[in-house]
Parts: sequence; structure tokens; C-alpha cells
Amino acid sequence: MPKVKNKIIYPELSYKIIGLLYDVFNHVGAGHKEQYYQNAIKIAFQQNNLKFQEQVLIPLKYQNKNIGRYFLDFLIEDKIILEIKKDSIFRKSNIEQIYSYLKSTGLRLGILANFTRDSVKFKRIVNLE
Repeated sequence: MPKVKNKIIYPELSYKIIGLLYDVFNHVGAGHKEQYYQNAIKIAFQQNNLKFQEQVLIPLKYQNKNIGRYFLDFLIEDKIILEIKKDSIFRKSNIEQIYSYLKSTGLRLGILANFTRDSVKFKRIVNLE
């Protein structure tokens, strides 16, 4: 059986993003609406010179015909999808949502960030295809 290297995708960029998420939580605190966290994250990205797009429309196609669409919370540096939630657990549906985004865009890495009452928790979701 061949060995698979444990290689982190975009380590510097993803660590920077995660650090900014913690910074947002530490300054804003717990219990706010998801939109307020999104607004604060946007400011943090701007202040740290991260190239990002917000609420990015991604069409879903079948045989070159539109069959649906997705909206990404953030697309950072055209490499990483960031989806934010206000939740205490990582729900299977949210993980599947990001995986669908990755498959639709061909991108390799998504980060699911949950703003809880105690902290921000994150999960990296990798597109292996």
C-alpha cells in the first residue's frame, strides 16, 4: 500500500484566516447573529490585506445548463472557501454543503467556522478529487 503524505493545503493562508476568526471572536464575543460575525470578518480581512469576495454566486450546471446555484460566504485569495455558522456542533449537512461547494468550484480547501458561546471552532474540508 503506498504511503500518503499528510500535507496541509495552503498552510500559511489557512492559519492566517483561522487566526483572524479567533481575533474576531475575542473582540466581538459570543451570542451575535451570523451576519454580524460575517461583517467583522470582512473588516478583519480588509485590515490584513487578504483578497476576498463575499457572497460569491456559484452556478451548478448539468450538461452546460444551469440547474441551481450556491452562494459562498467568502472566497479567499481565489483558493479557500470560508463558510461561517453560529452553531455549537459541526453538522453533517454543513460539511456536505462545503464539500458540494468544493466540487462545484474545483477548489481544494474549505473551512467551516462555527461561532459558539465559548469560542470559534473550525473544521478543514478537503476536496480530494
